[in-house]
Amino acid sequence: MSDFPKAGLRRRLASLMYDGLVVIAFAMLTTIVYLIIIQSFISAGILQLGEHEDVSAFIQNSTLLYSLRAILLVLVSLLFFSYFWTKSGQTIGMRAWRLKVQTQDGDLLSWKTAMLRSLTSLLGLGNLFVLIDFKKKRALQDFLCGTEVIFLSKEENKKVYNSLD
Repeated sequence: MSDFPKAGLRRRLASLMYDGLVVIAFAMLTTIVYLIIIQSFISAGILQLGEHEDVSAFIQNSTLLYSLRAILLVLVSLLFFSYFWTKSGQTIGMRAWRLKVQTQDGDLLSWKTAMLRSLTSLLGLGNLFVLIDFKKKRALQDFLCGTEVIFLSKEENKKVYNSLD
């Protein structure tokens, strides 16, 4: 159990907005790399562009390639959050807003718990559950995964960041 207060909805959403920008940047980079790979397959003759005007139209009209891109984008998002939650308990946005996710015992999340927490957050909508569970301030993903998000003091936030060195 933590000595720090539980994070409220406003801080959670503000943190999520910061992290959303980073995830969008990673999604854009992933899409560019994916387009380059598909274009390479077309240039090598492995795939045929056919009547499509460009590689983007080709992907849009291919259920397999379109689905693969969607899976990659979801995976990038899951990996982003899970990596930071398992390493320090803080994403970039959480660091800025002095939030930390941890188990009920105060430990860092395992990869399994982090991935499950990311999936059960429902693209951030799970945070609205804080309005229902206002005494314990648990989001849906916290309730389902046995985690908590705490609001750190400035000093403790610096300690978490400095422990990564």
